[in-house]
Amino acid sequence: MQRWLNGYVTIVGRLSGAVGVVAMYLIFAMIGILLLDAITRNVIDIPLHWCIEAAQFTLAAYYFTGGAMTLRDDDHARMDLFYERLSVRGKAWLDLVTSACLIFYLVVLLIGAVSSTQYAIQTGETRFSMWNPSMIPIKVLMCCCIVLMLLQSVALIIKDLTILREPAAQ
Repeated sequence: MQRWLNGYVTIVGRLSGAVGVVAMYLIFAMIGILLLDAITRNVIDIPLHWCIEAAQFTLAAYYFTGGAMTLRDDDHARMDLFYERLSVRGKAWLDLVTSACLIFYLVVLLIGAVSSTQYAIQTGETRFSMWNPSMIPIKVLMCCCIVLMLLQSVALIIKDLTILREPAAQ
């Protein structure tokens, strides 16, 4: 059983890392889009109406895809009023509690995201603008990334339970 759990943690960690690397490069795509917008609008006086919305979609994809890697690498924001003073086992207990809260939040978020994605697919939802892009791709990406964050949260719980199962230092 322990080998299976370690395998799960490893696979989810690698997937989170791969998706996180894609997220890192999305920043460069967004910079390119905004640079193109600035040049076409201010230098050659031909504004491209899709640039700002494309940059907004790229930013949304950036923070959706970066979430699981942030969890994996423990790079998220945390209030360290007393956390750093805890023992390794104390940190594991507190992390279990916060992971349970996170999973509850992500499940509720996923329910809303799936409902919103179903609505977008059924109605062919588009953004009300001159460019009028479909909302389906970003909503599907949102659902996939929330699922990945849920998987990474379970991996964190497995890591914390492993710490708690180890015999306490004498």
